Amino acid sequence: MVDKIKFVRNYSDLSTSKGFQFEFYCDRCGSGYRTRFKPSVTGTVAGVLDAAGGLFGGLFSRAADVGERVRSASWEKAHDDAFAAAVEELKPDFIQCPRCMSWVCRSGCWNTKKGLCKACAPDLGVEMAAAQASKSVEEVWAHAAMAEEDKKLATEYWRENIRASCPNC
Repeated sequence: MVDKIKFVRNYSDLSTSKGFQFEFYCDRCGSGYRTRFKPSVTGTVAGVLDAAGGLFGGLFSRAADVGERVRSASWEKAHDDAFAAAVEELKPDFIQCPRCMSWVCRSGCWNTKKGLCKACAPDLGVEMAAAQASKSVEEVWAHAAMAEEDKKLATEYWRENIRASCPNC
């Protein structure tokens, strides 16, 4: 029996009858890691028996049916084992935030200094740089000179009749 696995939301099962593959991703940024494809021995044997049954029928066809029943049980166990191995393989790349309980990638979404994810404890240097950039953009817009045709929209022209029509009409 497989031990309990903490990953409950942040993975995709890409497994097929041919083998196993899983993708784990960060709850915050969405980036992630994919395990290498691990071929399934039972899936390969069942595929060979299916092919032989299609070509020769009879004994091979019955063997494929039996193989399918055996494969389904053994494939499930192999799938569980492959999933547990994938969790162990990729677990070092993720950490669970004790505040919001999200699983985040250590490389981009974890604030090591604070011991929380960057959603709960943003990197203040990054936030300061973003705030300064935003303020600079506001100042550029505030001090931008108006185009000549827009100067007629100033308050001293509001009493005049401004006509919104084609200049050729």
